[in-house]
Amino acid sequence: MPDVRHRLLPSPLAGGDITQGAEVTIAPRRTGPISLVVSDVDGTLVTHDKVLLSSTIEAARRLRRAGIGLAIVSSRPPRGIAEVARMLALDLFGGFNGAFIVDGALEVLERHVVPPDAARLAVEVIGEGGADVWVFDGEDWLATNPDGHYVPRERHTVGFDPTIVPNFDGRLSDVGKIVGSTEDFDLLARIEEKLSKQLGNTASARRSQKYYLDVTHPTADKGHAVGVFAKHWGVPLEQVAVLGDMANDLPMFAVAGLSIAMGNAPPDVQAKADHVTGSNDSDGWASAIDQFILPASATRPAAAGETA
Repeated sequence: MPDVRHRLLPSPLAGGDITQGAEVTIAPRRTGPISLVVSDVDGTLVTHDKVLLSSTIEAARRLRRAGIGLAIVSSRPPRGIAEVARMLALDLFGGFNGAFIVDGALEVLERHVVPPDAARLAVEVIGEGGADVWVFDGEDWLATNPDGHYVPRERHTVGFDPTIVPNFDGRLSDVGKIVGSTEDFDLLARIEEKLSKQLGNTASARRSQKYYLDVTHPTADKGHAVGVFAKHWGVPLEQVAVLGDMANDLPMFAVAGLSIAMGNAPPDVQAKADHVTGSNDSDGWASAIDQFILPASATRPAAAGETA
């Protein structure tokens, strides 16, 4: 069994009425059965090649049979995770790191955009820093460089093409997410540090991958999404388990009753989780469900490999 990790609970996240900038609310340690699972997508639910493994789909079915809810939240735009949601028969999920909450028909139930002044600053700092800039404006993915190194990967991930524009003038008033992308991971880390300081409380800047820096609404992060999902299911936060692999998943770790890091997560992310499972390429998600979540269910179905 992987070592139990202690989470570092202090966090800039708001809890409760999060959109009003309330103080941090940290979930109590889990005292009852897990009733809801909230998962990240890339690096967690799907493989490096963006494949949803059959073992993962079967584990999701075991959750459903146990009466445990399942929701996903991703840095992708909502329509970029719609197919994953369909394959898992989900009726609620979050995009843009939780800034947009949508139903299975992609109807937006809640939305929080990047403040325009913060969006302009982010575009300026990322561009001047030497990374490619992408702007997700409503349903559109806007880019100025069609030959950017990660354009093909993002196209494969979200399932649609970017709209190439000469600049982002007039397109920064309704932004779900701004992304900085580059092959130079150290450069992106420096941009993240600089931009975070300049943005202050006006927007959130966190890496969703070592090559992607996401700028989103300042309080509507993945921790906020967990709160929305918990309210929808009528579940207390201490009965929510979350799975993730990157720094932008830490807001989930801070508010949920049980946190699980993937084996492919960086050491600093693993250190903040209660448990560490296998990697996303080696059935880590399904293993976490069977090892850490279903045993906590009062109506546990047989795990993979067990006799029902």
